[in-house]
Amino acid sequence: MIDYDLLATDYAAHRRVHPEVVRSLVSGVQLKPESRVLEIGCGTGNYARAIHQLAGCRCWGVDPSVEMLSHTSSESRSLEFQAGSAEQLPFEDHQFDLAFSVDVIHHVDDLVTGCREAHRVLDSGGRLCTVTDSESIIRNRRPLASYFPQTVDVDLARYPSIAELRRIMQQVGFRAIDQQMVDGLHAVLDELETAYIQIYRDKAFSCLHLIPDDAFQTGIAAMERDLQEGPIQCLSQYALLWGTKVSQQR
Repeated sequence: MIDYDLLATDYAAHRRVHPEVVRSLVSGVQLKPESRVLEIGCGTGNYARAIHQLAGCRCWGVDPSVEMLSHTSSESRSLEFQAGSAEQLPFEDHQFDLAFSVDVIHHVDDLVTGCREAHRVLDSGGRLCTVTDSESIIRNRRPLASYFPQTVDVDLARYPSIAELRRIMQQVGFRAIDQQMVDGLHAVLDELETAYIQIYRDKAFSCLHLIPDDAFQTGIAAMERDLQEGPIQCLSQYALLWGTKVSQQR
């Protein structure tokens, strides 16, 4: 069991938004300044802030970790963050045009209830987007899977499959379910980018807390050794699963 209150400082220091995910979320619903957006499992609020900055719309974020929320910044009246869980969202029905989560779904204990809650708070025609990792993505993460191969089995056990998520979304009433792949974020890690490797040293990926310490230390040592020889190619990918709440009479 991971205590995310204890990881909040490292997440705030290291975790950044994936630019292509942000652009896909904004374009997938054609967000406008009057749009209403909810981030479920917002953590330190990076994605909600990025969407607000890009689209100018009002954004809310909920997260069960008080410490994560302490790192959010509500510099705008159009950004609101509060405590809450996916299974019990603290909002009225029909309140949002977009509800989304990024790398959160594997932390949700009751997926059916979580999806049903997202469906409830969306307005008719609103969309849910679950940004997650498929089996292929988990197996091919770079440098995570190559230097810490034990994380592959850990996360294959934690993450629901795309097929399971699709089935649950259909079960609770979402329609027009569609999958989108986002990648192309190829970074180069070299010996000068000590801040980047510090992400791994500080275990700012939850799966690194779930592998044996000797495996973790072996991976860090290998990264440091390889950096002396040249850059390490990095690849970040996500699967976006979209569903639409069909129009209905209230």
